[in-house]
Amino acid sequence: MKVIPPLITRWDNLARKKPYLYYMSGAYKLLPHYTYKDWLLWEGKWELIDGIPYAMSPAPVPKHQRVAAELRYEFSAALKKSNCVKCRAYDPIDYKINEDTILIPDILIVCGEIQKPYLDFPPALVVEILSPSTALKDRNTKFQLYEQEKVKYYLIVDTDTSTVEIYQLVNDKYEPQTFSNSALFELQEDCSVTVQLANILS
Repeated sequence: MKVIPPLITRWDNLARKKPYLYYMSGAYKLLPHYTYKDWLLWEGKWELIDGIPYAMSPAPVPKHQRVAAELRYEFSAALKKSNCVKCRAYDPIDYKINEDTILIPDILIVCGEIQKPYLDFPPALVVEILSPSTALKDRNTKFQLYEQEKVKYYLIVDTDTSTVEIYQLVNDKYEPQTFSNSALFELQEDCSVTVQLANILS
């Protein structure tokens, strides 16, 4: 049976989990710590970050969906034209970093075979398309996680301002990259693709 994770579990449930202790409104409170096994039972789409569940936003607005579809197409077309036989572009799939962190990026490029029901190694590139409910998490928490996991490229797309921010991992830290109408991504030593980005957001 699918369940929805509560924000705070009952005390008897807390005994079976590793709780977080945090300070709020002048008092210390316990926040339950969830894992992949818990996540599998939940109804709806959830991301899990350091054991804390985050509900995915409702169905994306039409512009978000259009931009995601066109970006995915551009990446797929560029990969087919190249010699990147091991790299593929994916719509949202579960990216399991560890037992208490599972992310669901908007678009991924994965170089290698996915042998499990989820991705269990870092993708070469991730795209997150901002929405009002995810912007803070995408720009901060997920930025740090992708950097920590050594995802080579992180793209943040803002459909409200029609902008794309490209971050490349350099010496284990993300550095912003500039581009004009197109951008070059060196996904692997023998795999480089050029993707047209300017027209997608127009």
